[in-house]
Order: sequence, then structure tokens, then C-alpha cells
Amino acid sequence: MASNKNNVHIASVSVTYLPVEMRMPLKFGAESVSSVTCIRAAVTVTGKTGRVAKGWGETPLSVTWAWPSKTLTYQQRFDAMIEFCRTLAEAWVAADTSGHPIEIGHAFIENVLPDLLAEFNADRDEPLPHLAALISVSAFDLATHDAYGVFHDVDVYETYNESFMSHDLAHYLTAEQDGVDFTGKYPSDFLVDVAPDYLPVWHLVGGLDPLEASDCSGDEPNDGYPVTLREWIERDGLTCLKIKLRGTDAAWDYERLIRIGNMGNDLGVASLSADFNCTVTDPQYVNEILDRLKVERPDIFEKILYVEQPFPYDLEDNQIDVFSVSERKPLFLDESAHDWKFVRLGRKLGWSGVALKTCKTQTGALLSLCWAKAHGMPLMVQDLTNPMLAQIPHVRLAAHAGTIMGVESNGMQFYPAASIAEEKVHPGIYRRCNGMLDLSSISGSGFGYRLAEVERELPESELFQAPNA
Repeated sequence: MASNKNNVHIASVSVTYLPVEMRMPLKFGAESVSSVTCIRAAVTVTGKTGRVAKGWGETPLSVTWAWPSKTLTYQQRFDAMIEFCRTLAEAWVAADTSGHPIEIGHAFIENVLPDLLAEFNADRDEPLPHLAALISVSAFDLATHDAYGVFHDVDVYETYNESFMSHDLAHYLTAEQDGVDFTGKYPSDFLVDVAPDYLPVWHLVGGLDPLEASDCSGDEPNDGYPVTLREWIERDGLTCLKIKLRGTDAAWDYERLIRIGNMGNDLGVASLSADFNCTVTDPQYVNEILDRLKVERPDIFEKILYVEQPFPYDLEDNQIDVFSVSERKPLFLDESAHDWKFVRLGRKLGWSGVALKTCKTQTGALLSLCWAKAHGMPLMVQDLTNPMLAQIPHVRLAAHAGTIMGVESNGMQFYPAASIAEEKVHPGIYRRCNGMLDLSSISGSGFGYRLAEVERELPESELFQAPNA
């Protein structure tokens, strides 16, 4: 690693887990979930003078999203992810890498993670997927970015430039034959000049969500929060709806789009997206639904801003030509966009845009952002139903990325009570108002958590220290 006076070194990591119960079930592919556990990591860094700083990172361990399986139970997969998180914590402090957090994160993801995951999976009948590994890594990576900003007493987004980084983007991103050259470029060159305080917010309409009171079974929660889609739109002034579809039942998917589209027309919804849940294998399935909409309901068709990841997660093993879909609507990678190399492969197959997620690491999201923008690919920032601290880096990435339309945020739909402590400090990012999130409360160093003001008692944590600490 190149010498730089701004470099930091990992001194210790502590890890804790926060279980969260959902008020309503959320469907991922073929599975539904009613709870989630968030990993919260604290990373302490030190500099050449001996000064230290602590940063925080958090992400939901979304087992069903990261690791769909027909052979393993939820508990088996969850236990494996928890075990891998412990392996990662030990490896994060043992890696003995110093630098900027992008340099630390990239070195770990490229040079340490592959062997670590291969060793972890060596005796397993069903291996822990790369996506599940990235989710687990993301808490440590996010905490390192936060710690770096705290160490230098600056907003971490002020550090993604030549003044703080030892390497330009050419160190991470390969030059292509299309003439794109990253020499002398830094992430700051691809971020918006002034990040907005207000973002349009997308609401997730799950496959199990009741749209009207007539859809309710009577088992819905009576906790003071909306239940039906109509109630959510009316309370929060929503104008953007992300519609979860089955991808295996064209009649159901089409009818769902029509019902939600009609409600949206009545209530002032301006934008829709269609998420086919990674269950489609033939582009014609999507094409036929879009073509039928265009003929029969052009009003709803025009409101569809993009189509999200209809096809299987593993892009390398499922290299489907999807140009026919992207000719109809912008087609965004999500689960398949593990890093910028997968974005590059997706572009060759016909994908037109990228949905970024901080749960795949802040480092990876920034590098994918830079590669995608350099190649003219539009961006979105998608949610992993982020509660508590996980919400803040998520919405900050969206504000700085320059997305096609705001940010998806649905933690307040499924477990609003989980974030009450954080909501008291940042009311505008845990409750949507007039179809927007208000980020103006975020301030200070690192990610701007203002953690000292958040009154939350954490469960007991496990500490991991660097060998030379």
C-alpha cells in the first residue's frame, strides 16, 4: 500500500447482533420472512501518530435474499452467515492493511475474501454464496469508512478524492477498449457536486401486501401504522412504487401491475418499477407482459421507469441475452451486480442500468458506481429493508450517486418500531413525508450518524483485536 499521511490501520473490531421482528411478512422469491437480524460492527482505526477513532457499520443479514435454497432451512443458512461473520471479524483485524477505506476494503475483497470463503465452504454440502459473503463483509467495510471520516473529522464523502486516496481509479478499474480510461480519476469525479437534502422515496409493494381493506385477512397488525397500500400512499404522499412480482405466473403478474397501476392513477403516483424476483429464465416472459401493457394500458406502461433483475442471481452461469427487454424498458442489475466486473458483464449481455446497495460494501458500491457512470449506465440505490444505522449510509449513497429517481426505503413499512431511537435524531429518514426523505439532520464526521445522541442499549459485543494492537 502506498504511503500516505492520511492512512489508517485497523486496530480492533467488535461485533454485536440486533434481532428485529417484522410487523408483516416480506416475500423474497419463493420464501417469506417475519424477522431479521442485523450485524453491527464497530471498527477502531489508528494513524501514524497513535491517534485512534471508532466507526460503525450495520447491515441486515437478509438470509432469504442473499442465499435462496431448496435444501437448507432458514436456520441453517442463518447460522452459517453468523459463523462467517465471526471468521470475517478475525480476518479484518488480521489483514494488516493500512490506507484509505476504499484501499483497505478493496484489498480485503480481492485478496482475502476469495480464499476465506473457499476455506469456509470446503466441507459444506451447499456453499455460502458470494452475495451472502458480501453482505457479511459490508458491516466491517462500512464501519471502516465511518471510522476514517471520524479520524479525520470530516464527512467521509469528502475523502473520496486525490487528497486522501493513494491510488486513482485506474488502480481498481480496468481500462476498456471503448476508450474509457480511469487514470487520474477518483470517486469524487463521479459523485454529484452537491448532494440534495431531499430524495423522492420508493415504497416496496410486496407480493403479500394487501392493496385495499378488502385484501386484508384480519391478521394484520393493529399498531398505529398503515397496513394497506392505499393507506401508505395517502399517509406518506408516495409517488414511486416498486412492485414485487412472481416471475412464474404471467397472469398474476399482469393483474398485479394493473391493480396497482389503477390505484396509482387515482392517488397521484407518478413512477412505477417492476421487480420480477430473479425467477425468470426467458426474456420473452417479461417482454410479453410489457408489450401487453403498452397496448392495453399505455398509461401504466409509461409510468414504469425501469425493470429490476428478472433473471437469476448468478450472471456468469446464466449469461442470457437481455437486449430485447432493455429495448422496451431500462433493465437494472441488482442481485447480480456483485461488483464492477459483473456490471461490465451485464452491460455486454444487454443490461442497461445498475441498482447499487451498500449491503454489498460501500467500497464495492462506489467502484461499481464509477464504472457504470463512466459507461453511461443509469443508477438506482435499492434497499435491503434497512433499519437503524443501516439506513444512513444507504440514503447517503443515493444522495451522492445521482440516481434516476431518489431511493428505495422500506424499513418503515416492515419494522418501523426498530428505528425509534434513531428516528428521534433523524426524523426525516425514518418516516416519509410528501413522498420524500429528508436527510438534513445528517451531520458531522464519518457518515453523520450523530450516534452520541441516539439512545440505544446494545447487546453484549465480541471484541477482536489486531495482533500488534
